[in-house]
Amino acid sequence: MAGVNQQEIADRLGLSKATVSRCFTNHAGISAVTRAKVFQLAAELGYTHLESRSKKAQKKAKRKPTNFSVLICTDTDEYFREDYESPGEQILAGVSEYAQLNNAQVDVHFIPPDVTGIDDPAFKKIKGLKERQSRGIFLIYPFPSPIIDELSVRFPLISLIDQVQQHSIDCVDVDHFDGISTVVDHLVEQGHERIGFYTRAYTVDASWSFRRYSAFLEKMARLKLKVTQKDTIGIYPRAFPDVAKGIEEAAERTRQGVTAWVCAADHQAYDLINDFKKRGLKVPRDVSVTGFDGIQQPGATPSLTTIKIPFRSIGMTGAERLATRIRKRFGEKQHIYIAGDLREEAPRVVRCR
Repeated sequence: MAGVNQQEIADRLGLSKATVSRCFTNHAGISAVTRAKVFQLAAELGYTHLESRSKKAQKKAKRKPTNFSVLICTDTDEYFREDYESPGEQILAGVSEYAQLNNAQVDVHFIPPDVTGIDDPAFKKIKGLKERQSRGIFLIYPFPSPIIDELSVRFPLISLIDQVQQHSIDCVDVDHFDGISTVVDHLVEQGHERIGFYTRAYTVDASWSFRRYSAFLEKMARLKLKVTQKDTIGIYPRAFPDVAKGIEEAAERTRQGVTAWVCAADHQAYDLINDFKKRGLKVPRDVSVTGFDGIQQPGATPSLTTIKIPFRSIGMTGAERLATRIRKRFGEKQHIYIAGDLREEAPRVVRCR
């Protein structure tokens, strides 16, 4: 769209032009939600701040500016949910914080999850990244391998989530094994022995779910605690296409003796807790439920014991790694894992059977 400027973006979002400008210059006083909404609309309108910088200003710079492009593979409705702050927003806040401290520019684009290649129209606005002076790309959330393969040839590339099938690019992610290991240790300390694992199917690649399940099996084996197939929900061959069916099965296994559930994500844990309550099962009186993410739902009762992922640190560390990759394009690839912290908020009440 020709002639798009910051004032038009501000008018459409009901913001001041100064607020929009601060988003593009990574001002510390702008919330991650506001910043993401500005970036999203800018991408839809074809406005790119990197292009708007005057050639005169670029000539004044003693060296090339470190301009980053962030590609977020997500449904925007999910990204902008109001009941919790999405991981992507928090990661982006970390990237923006690094950019602000290092006088870098950040350009953000949202890519629908059903896109399978860069020939898709969704990539139309970003095919000219080279001309827009972008020197490196962040990937937030899993992307299809063909997209990663083509982008990695053209740009220094950092994935801010470890993608199981991709070892040819740098990544920064949470330490899944350390987190699950910490949760299981916590439950065992409370007296639990029969511990189940719960997850659900997703329409997009959810490699994090499989990694956490693998970590769960390994940790239970190390502790010599038995895991029966029926006590694992959401993983083949116990994968249920219907979420409600999976939750119903978890409730039945609880009545059959499971005293604790390790969930692959916080939103799964809240689903279990809410459904268990409707079925007369109280958490933590009758069964313990843990999560993984550290994204507290407003008004959630009871509060959840979970692993809090350092999303902002992942964003900051990823930005530092990308800056290094830009300087050393063909250096050895690194996978960096950052440990999360146990956030214990549920009362320590155990009912072992």
